[in-house]
Amino acid sequence: MNCRQGCAACCIAPSISSPIVGMPQGKPAGVPCVQLDERGLCRLFGESSRPAVCSGLQPSFEMCGETRGQAMAFLQRLEIDTQPS
Repeated sequence: MNCRQGCAACCIAPSISSPIVGMPQGKPAGVPCVQLDERGLCRLFGESSRPAVCSGLQPSFEMCGETRGQAMAFLQRLEIDTQPS
């Protein structure tokens, strides 16, 4: 499956604990990554400076659904379900 152009749900919904260029402490859940451009595309896509968690995330119908809203809902639920107790 290919990403929906400009969806960016995976660049907004989840938290990222590893450093990102421009976000040395990582990224909180629900906050757009600073590397997300105005078209909803990652400026670091394909670059070695892109965090491993980002490059390892692969789109799937389960995660992305049919709309950006479905993708956001899935990823927000995943974020909640994987929070440490």
